[in-house]
Amino acid sequence: MLLLPARLTHDLAAPSVVALGALLAGETGAEVVADASALQDFDSSALAVLLACRRQVLAAGKVFSVRGMPDRLRQLAGLYGVQDLLPAA
Repeated sequence: MLLLPARLTHDLAAPSVVALGALLAGETGAEVVADASALQDFDSSALAVLLACRRQVLAAGKVFSVRGMPDRLRQLAGLYGVQDLLPAA
């Protein structure tokens, strides 16, 4: 499981992708779940981070889903038209 931090804004997006990518290398199951329940201070960059993780997971032949996505992030995903790319776990 990938745990997203409480704060995920533009300035933290690139380092978060790197850190989460390193964690992905250790994931052995067929499905990878990103846990977004800790997110409190975020912007649309959080979607970019989730989508980057999704790309890496799918490239590894695994299934990707998101757990605990805050309502505001779900609304942003709908606004940007990416909600179907980030299925609920």
